[in-house]
Amino acid sequence: MSAPKAWGGRFGESAGRLVEEFTSSISFDKRLWRYDILGSIAHARMLANTGIIAEEEAAAIIEGLKTVWNEIEEGKFEFRTEYEDIHLNIERRLIELIGPVGGKLHAARSRNDQVSLDVHMFVKDEIDEVIGLIRDLQATIVSLASSHMGVVMPGFTHTQRAQPVLFSNHMMAYFWMFQRDIERLSDCRKRADRSPLGACALAGTTFPIDPKQTAEELGFAHIYENGIDAVSDRDYIMEFLFALTLVAVHLSRLAGEIVLWSSVEFGFIELDDAVATGSSIMPQKKNPDVAELVRGKTGRVLGDLVNVITMMKGLPLAYNSDMQEDKEPLFDAVDTVKKCLGAIQLTVSTMKVKKEAMERACEQGFLLATELADYLTRKGVPFREAHRAVGSLVKQCIESGKELRDVTVDDLRSANPEFGEDALLCLDPSRAVKLRTGRLGTSPEVVRAQIEEARRLLAGQDNLTH
Repeated sequence: MSAPKAWGGRFGESAGRLVEEFTSSISFDKRLWRYDILGSIAHARMLANTGIIAEEEAAAIIEGLKTVWNEIEEGKFEFRTEYEDIHLNIERRLIELIGPVGGKLHAARSRNDQVSLDVHMFVKDEIDEVIGLIRDLQATIVSLASSHMGVVMPGFTHTQRAQPVLFSNHMMAYFWMFQRDIERLSDCRKRADRSPLGACALAGTTFPIDPKQTAEELGFAHIYENGIDAVSDRDYIMEFLFALTLVAVHLSRLAGEIVLWSSVEFGFIELDDAVATGSSIMPQKKNPDVAELVRGKTGRVLGDLVNVITMMKGLPLAYNSDMQEDKEPLFDAVDTVKKCLGAIQLTVSTMKVKKEAMERACEQGFLLATELADYLTRKGVPFREAHRAVGSLVKQCIESGKELRDVTVDDLRSANPEFGEDALLCLDPSRAVKLRTGRLGTSPEVVRAQIEEARRLLAGQDNLTH
């Protein structure tokens, strides 16, 4: 037999088991129990402070809620489908523990503003956790970049070798991607930092409540200005999911490069055994499974974002049961991104950088062609003319099976008479890197400055969270 419903007075017969299971959210929203109890304790104190319930009633409610807290922590609490959600499960247990006075807790409150409160608190905490994990990854990137400062590798465009760059500079590009993620998440937190309590179902309440008291006790900086908006707003969830999707995209790009770099064709890195697997049939294989799974899970996080945005797009004000569908994708996206951050952090911190392989790769693919074109330009040759001359030189090299390192001064002068003996100096990748000292260059001094700025940011990063 179904348990009595909190809304059952209006209905003549109980919901069937199928409907109970279909409408129940306890299977996933039970993870909000801490926030629900904290919100209820703050609400009980406010009810007593404003005279809506007696002080001794509030004290009994708070003690009862603490007992429920302990029961859940100890694994003794029974979550029941017939009580629909985390709110009613906790409330029903509270009434069992302290009697009818437990039913007074719900005065001047609806499940609409209650669930909104819980999710706001959840999102704030999860943003802080995700930022902490990103910081850990950033610190690993900075350490890796700092310890491999002299390593020169091919930079790529269109997945083709382009120009030599420092490996440290390449890795620091990811630091700044993740820094933008932190800034986005920190900004999103401002929108989540808003208490909806006091909205009730949508129209507020006739009781003399004090939303400021509950907001301050629960650590909120702001209170919603409009009750209808308070219970129907899921913008902060969608914004959080968007920020998480970008984190996942950046992780995927890094994971994709790790997959390429660890291949025999590249051979730029060797993965630690802890983040690789073998083949069930090919004994020689060392597969970058962790990086591949991180890359693959990006689609899942994007799907969670699309799920919630699609669900919200046509909903009239105010609350609709459709909104119950926001939690599973939210929880899934958070859990997935946190696991991926940990997995990539482990992968990057344990991988071996193969300096010689990277430097050998700079000798093939005509990476220094731009240096030769710049040489002619400094001699007064218009850049477009210099570009054509070096392009013809590259064509000759391809036809004769040469690399640029094999060319002679005569070869250079056949392309353009302005080339001198000193042009051969342009064919040193390390020298080419050192000369790029502009603001966004790849010289060691520029990259060291990036690393120092990154360290300053990491040292003061806590300020971005609040």
